[in-house]
Amino acid sequence: MGPSNGMGTTGLVLGIVSAVGFCLWPVAIIVGVLAVIFGGIGRGKARRGEATNGGQALAGIICGAAGMALGVAMFVLVLVAPGLR
Repeated sequence: MGPSNGMGTTGLVLGIVSAVGFCLWPVAIIVGVLAVIFGGIGRGKARRGEATNGGQALAGIICGAAGMALGVAMFVLVLVAPGLR
């Protein structure tokens, strides 16, 4: 049976979607959390030898975290900052 690379790939795709779509901040935050979760599962599978794409899973974690951070920054910029004037 071949490697089980689905979780790492899913984490990477969700991380990219989160980082690119940060203007839709609620979606970016939710998808970023999912990217970190799937990326973490994918990293675990790669460490156990069940998958061969540990780098993709790590990239998914990083992109998901960046997407979450950008989403939170957009939330602050759009909803919180105008009330500070």
